[in-house]
Amino acid sequence: MARVLAAMSGGVDSAVAAALLVEQGHDVTGVHLRLADVPDQEQVPGHGCCGLDDAQDARRSAQVLGIPFYVWDLTDVFAREVQQPFAAAAAQGTTPNPCVTCNERVKYAALLERALALGFDAIATGHHARLERDGAPVVEPGPGARLVRAVDDAKDQSYVLHMATSAQLAATLLPVGELTKAEVRARAAAAGLRVAGKPDSYDVCFIPDGDTAGWLAGELGERPGPVVDLDGTRLGTHRGVFGVTVGQRRGLGLDHHERRFVVDVDAASATVVVGPRDALACRWVEVAEPTWTGAPPAVGDAVRVQLRAHGATLPGRVADGDDGAGVRLVLDAPAHGIALGQAAVAYDLDDRICLGGGRITAAERPARLPVLAGPGVG
Repeated sequence: MARVLAAMSGGVDSAVAAALLVEQGHDVTGVHLRLADVPDQEQVPGHGCCGLDDAQDARRSAQVLGIPFYVWDLTDVFAREVQQPFAAAAAQGTTPNPCVTCNERVKYAALLERALALGFDAIATGHHARLERDGAPVVEPGPGARLVRAVDDAKDQSYVLHMATSAQLAATLLPVGELTKAEVRARAAAAGLRVAGKPDSYDVCFIPDGDTAGWLAGELGERPGPVVDLDGTRLGTHRGVFGVTVGQRRGLGLDHHERRFVVDVDAASATVVVGPRDALACRWVEVAEPTWTGAPPAVGDAVRVQLRAHGATLPGRVADGDDGAGVRLVLDAPAHGIALGQAAVAYDLDDRICLGGGRITAAERPARLPVLAGPGVG
């Protein structure tokens, strides 16, 4: 059996993941990652995963399981690799997903690097995703593992792990992906874990009140600019391009007789462009630096494409990017509301095996920005 470092967030999924590993006979050590430096008075129970209550819950679960437990302070790494890039990308008018970035650079990559350096054979997390080798569930680390959707479709998190390379997957275990959420809670209760009924965390962990635009305004300052229709008519003013995303309809403060959606954002002129839903139609996206969980798909291969963390997959195919680098994922039918900075993830035709993907760096936009004289002019 393997020496495994189990990431324990304080929630039920990671606690049960550690419990399953102990049952399987692995030598398990628990670790809680302190990531977001949120003041105690601003922490909201059930929102985020890095509060003091979460660390205490993780410690109690480790005690029940009889495994060693540590807390690693990665707040500096988290600020550098997640929070600062998140704010910078939002200031450029894109819509980054900080949870994907956290998995890519901290919760997964940085944790795995440290674990291997300390002599562990693998890390384990409570993500709802599966690993298979030759069609069988992976219970021991080693080469040949493929990332597969979780048994519980409603909880599947393979999308946020799409950046894992085959080498990283070889040193990873994902025990709870074989269970439904109800089964996870039942296992926790049977093991005497107090987190059995703990609600799932949600919202961005470093923004526990859920006001992302407010957090960004505090980091970046107010940067107002015009909201214009496709013909250039000024319809209103926004507080900063960081506060809107392509596809957004509500919260724009527009008094218009027709529904208007954000169809484009131009950070250079601080301009937000709105238009009808048809203007959001997108038939392709490009990923500049894709990461593949196994052998990369070939140009022309048919795939299923997922463009949101909990969105349905769409049929498409792989093509070359415009500049010869990266890949273009061409959709069989147009999608709507695709924002730069989000992840585009490819799956096999059975919508089961996660092939990989990356951040969207370009996307078709049927409607272009109107010609403006400059910021605030219209």
